[in-house]
Order: sequence, then C-alpha cells, then structure tokens
Amino acid sequence: MSFVLSSSPAPAERAAAHFAAKLSFETDVSDVHQDLEAGVPGLVVVDTRGADAWEQGHVPGAIHLPTRQIAARAAREIPAGAVVVTYCWGPGCNGSTRAALEFARLGYSVKEMIGGYEYWVREGLPVRTRDGVRRRQGG
Repeated sequence: MSFVLSSSPAPAERAAAHFAAKLSFETDVSDVHQDLEAGVPGLVVVDTRGADAWEQGHVPGAIHLPTRQIAARAAREIPAGAVVVTYCWGPGCNGSTRAALEFARLGYSVKEMIGGYEYWVREGLPVRTRDGVRRRQGG
C-alpha cells in the first residue's frame, strides 16, 4: 500500500489553483535575495524577531519591526503600496505568520518568507551584524 496514494491526488485544475494561491502568500529566501539584489522597488523586508536576535544578525536591507510594534509603527515606517515580506527565525517559529496577519489587517500586501532567517543562513546568503555584512556557513 502506498502512503503517498492513500489519499488521491487532487485533479490538476484544483492542484494548480491551490499552488497558485499558496505562492500568493509565500516566498522563499532565494527569491527575496534576488529581489533585494536587484533593488526591486516597493519591496520591504521586515524582521519580526526581538532585539537580541536582530543584533546577532539579520537580512541586509531588512527593517526591524517586531510583531507587537507593527500596529504602532507600520504607517510611518512602511510606505503605502509597499509589498511587505515578513520573516522570523525559521519554520518552527510563527512570528512571521503573526506579523503577516497584522500587516494584512492594516491593509498591506504581504508575503511570508518561508524558512526564515535560519534558511537564509543555510543558503549561505549575506547577513548584517554589528561588524558589517558577511556570509555565514551552516545553520
């Protein structure tokens, strides 16, 4: 008996709609990195972690806006019409999901960066620390 086929796959049309919808809510670290490198206008990456985590390292170009501060600070720090990409530590953290919900409630277009900071580092992408921008190896 197949574990994969114990539930029938969705028809192709339904699968296409599901995956298209999923991509409208999520993005990955590689795509975010490419857009930041290209200077895509109107994209704002938001690190939702606490101050200690931010100081240890963060995505270059991201702004630090912990979830609990979004309602109070978003209007003055995030331009109207921007597409916000939220991230937190990694797949085991729902901080970026909570932040994305808060931004959506405030009327922003928003996506969540799956994998978070953990997968950014795993990919060997540059991180900003108090010592400048560098690449870290490993998670």
